[in-house]
Amino acid sequence: MVTLTPLAASEVKRILEKQSNPAMGLRLGVKGGGCSGLSYSMGFDVQKEGDNVFEVENLKVFVDPKSYLYLKDTVVDFHDGLEGRGFKFINPNADKSCGCGESFSV
Repeated sequence: MVTLTPLAASEVKRILEKQSNPAMGLRLGVKGGGCSGLSYSMGFDVQKEGDNVFEVENLKVFVDPKSYLYLKDTVVDFHDGLEGRGFKFINPNADKSCGCGESFSV
């Protein structure tokens, strides 16, 4: 399962309200690249065939099967403070992460 903290879910909902498609949800993924080998991706999308679908605080979260291999049990958090604003992936599958937290390796 992939989860979001209440703060992350609230921020995603705030942004998603601006979209005009009620079928849209949050898409999380993994792609090759970044200084550690793999990078996280986030965006808004509709459900696609084969997606893993999670419901978090009345928010749909979509993860394709290949990305789910790397994101299983990941928690997405949101920080809004003096040291920056943004989403943070807490991924128990990552052996190493880069300093910026946007890429990882397994």
